[in-house]
Amino acid sequence: MNTEPTREEAFALLSKYTKNDGLIRHAHAVEGVMRYMARKHGEDEEKWGIIGLVHDLDYEMYPDRHCSKSREILEEKNWPEEYIHGVVSHGWGICSDVQPEHLMEKILFAVDELTGLVATTALVRPSKSVLDTEVKSVKKKWKDKRFAAGVDRSIIEKGAEILGVEIQELISDTIQGMREVAEEIGLKGNL
Repeated sequence: MNTEPTREEAFALLSKYTKNDGLIRHAHAVEGVMRYMARKHGEDEEKWGIIGLVHDLDYEMYPDRHCSKSREILEEKNWPEEYIHGVVSHGWGICSDVQPEHLMEKILFAVDELTGLVATTALVRPSKSVLDTEVKSVKKKWKDKRFAAGVDRSIIEKGAEILGVEIQELISDTIQGMREVAEEIGLKGNL
């Protein structure tokens, strides 16, 4: 029977496949948001956090097999299918045909790209901190398609739509979750 992984096991696995500091910070950012969202919705914070932490497990080493290689790696480690489905579904319509079904999966799909926009917005602030980054600042940067050009806003919009929430609420929740891990993600800044 598949046993639920610990955070330590998840981080060790992430560290084995991911060496890039930026990708590690992104993993921590998504983990922070997923933990925040799990608490907000009365769900399993540990499970949501772990799935957020390893969601891009294969991205650095296997970019052409993103999501499918994660499935292989996690199956080899006997991770529960629920965790694997969560990880693979975040790439729905991009590199995976596995659709997000559960609340956790829909949130991961919606916030993955958004953490990048929030982080980039925080870095251009005088404080270089997510701790004083506001929703209105992110919304303002959202409109400038050249700003954080790698962030696909249509994915965030699709995520908000499948969750049935307004973009502003999603941005607010993402900021709150990232504030909780500001130090780990290098966005504590100079406040």
